[in-house]
Amino acid sequence: MTEQHPDRALYEQVMVPSYAPAQMIPVRGLGSRLWDQHGREYIDLAGGIAVNALGHCHPELVSAIKAQAEKLWHLSNGFTNEPALRLAERLCDVTFADRVFFGNSGAEANEAALKLARRHAWQKAGEAKHEIVSATGSFHGRTLFTVAVGGQDKYLDGFRPAPGGIKHVPYNDIAALEAVVNKNTCAVMLEPLQGEGGIRPADKAYLEAARALCDKYGALLIFDEVQTGVGRSGQLYSYMSYGVTPDVLTTAKALGCGFPIGAMLTTADIASCLGVGTHGSTFGGNPLACAVALKALDIINTPEVLEGVRSRHDYLRSHLEAINSRHAIFSEIRGQGLLMGAELVDEWKGKAKDFVTATLDEGTMILVAGPDVLRMAPSLIIPESDIDAAMQALDRAIVTLTANRG
Repeated sequence: MTEQHPDRALYEQVMVPSYAPAQMIPVRGLGSRLWDQHGREYIDLAGGIAVNALGHCHPELVSAIKAQAEKLWHLSNGFTNEPALRLAERLCDVTFADRVFFGNSGAEANEAALKLARRHAWQKAGEAKHEIVSATGSFHGRTLFTVAVGGQDKYLDGFRPAPGGIKHVPYNDIAALEAVVNKNTCAVMLEPLQGEGGIRPADKAYLEAARALCDKYGALLIFDEVQTGVGRSGQLYSYMSYGVTPDVLTTAKALGCGFPIGAMLTTADIASCLGVGTHGSTFGGNPLACAVALKALDIINTPEVLEGVRSRHDYLRSHLEAINSRHAIFSEIRGQGLLMGAELVDEWKGKAKDFVTATLDEGTMILVAGPDVLRMAPSLIIPESDIDAAMQALDRAIVTLTANRG
């Protein structure tokens, strides 16, 4: 009997309409390639939004999850487990951190970081020290707290009143930061590279100024590395390339390479503020997720992979620059490692989604970072031949769009 495949029309019947997925439905992936229900092949430069750092179905990750699945899946928070302990120890070994809290996503990691900052300040100085400073254009998750801290007002439409005590300032603007951080600031939360805000890297001086202000006023510096972390930037974590160490770091996405996991990293002194019963996550630190993440971290945190990310950055950039020399379609190409953004020229502003659709029609998956920026976040080990083919597809898509525009 032939298996019946659910079609895209079923989505409209059974799913909450909070997404607008493509018409094609992927059913299988391997490396940097995907296949849909009809057997059509695609090159994946989207990476599940910077998640699939080792591509699809990496054999060592498949082996890791199979092995753990035959041992232990889940425990309550009344117990710890060996994969969680090993992963936490490894994260502490390779970063500034002494302590780790596990959740299931970047939003959970950021929620934990923000609650930690509030509680840390409350214990040290009382309730007046509760203000959080973030940047306009930032994105920190979809919980009500993380949406409020994120600097994109559109995500709060229809969900107010939002948590208070939050201030937003322009990204990369030191003077604006200096104007709002004060004795009542409990935390400054920044992305070293704004992802959803348009793939905008921070200036080194900006992060240094944020560090100095937090030190001056006794606030915590939180780096949201949900998208930039675990090799995506060409370093294990982006803060390492700046030489600016945060008090708290959040990580997710590539940490599990597709298996849901998030983590908040901090120092022992700061972590002590979250005593027993102050925060939790039912599935956080489950053995399956931690086993996969430990294997992923061991593979990615090697000179071969990290140097490969940096060389692929140059290779992908050269392709984008060549496309731009032919079509003059991008006003700027920017990013770190294999998180690249190409901002559209004025006449194409607001049309980034059209490029995603046209490129998908040509057999390649890319992303947007807002309405004006094309985003690429492929596997960290994508073959150069796949980059070649993907850029040829993007070129064809641009030719089609410009021809149709007349």
